[in-house]
Amino acid sequence: MLKPGLVSITFRQLGPEAIVRLVAEAGLSGIEWGGDIHVPHGDTARACEVRKLTTDAGLVVAAYGSYYRAGARTTVPFTAILDSALALGAPLIRVWAGEQGSAQADAAARAAVTEAVRDACARAAVHHIRIGLEFHGNTLTDTTDSALQLLADADHPNLLCYWQPPVGWPQAQLEESLARILPHLAHLHVFNWDDQHQRRPLREGFEKWRPLLRTAHDRRPGLDAHAMIEFVCDDSPDAFREDAKALRELLAAVSDPQA
Repeated sequence: MLKPGLVSITFRQLGPEAIVRLVAEAGLSGIEWGGDIHVPHGDTARACEVRKLTTDAGLVVAAYGSYYRAGARTTVPFTAILDSALALGAPLIRVWAGEQGSAQADAAARAAVTEAVRDACARAAVHHIRIGLEFHGNTLTDTTDSALQLLADADHPNLLCYWQPPVGWPQAQLEESLARILPHLAHLHVFNWDDQHQRRPLREGFEKWRPLLRTAHDRRPGLDAHAMIEFVCDDSPDAFREDAKALRELLAAVSDPQA
């Protein structure tokens, strides 16, 4: 089942209290807390505070959105990230697949990322926490083929992958990409950008998102994941409220066989 949520870095200008209040009022169910601002890497006291804020509001911590870049020489130590995830009560840690796109990375770079991802999976698995790769440009998950290759090379049962729509991809390519990632899906990041990377209301993207969400619903009926809003027009709470309403309508529609 796909559940509606929010990626907290959508509102870097707001504190956790305000974000929890917005999410609860909007009728969403979970939050991916970011490791840069809201739950800083290694600050376990803050993680405990945010965990309590979240659960006291009847929400769930969907994931810890870390900025760990696997295989990079200069990155946050994974120990600090794992400590924060544990204190936050996060069931999954989002990590980044290196710092080079798949076309630029040589065999040694790919091997370093693969080994670091595998190590993170093994360390997190001890605590029953899963790892989800960010599906993003300028990393080894910048294409569907490269993401699937990394998943296969790392070959760890604790490893999943996020998915979000790369800007500029045609609809057929988006649907094919999600269908191929779907067996490994962690969560969806949901936003609506035009081809010039300008943010648009989610309601204007119904024709893009409806078939994508239906693909996830129909092909993975037992899927337990969040479709989480990431970025809204002008970083506006009012825009978020409208996008949250649109997301709930989309999820209701794709779960209705008559829709």
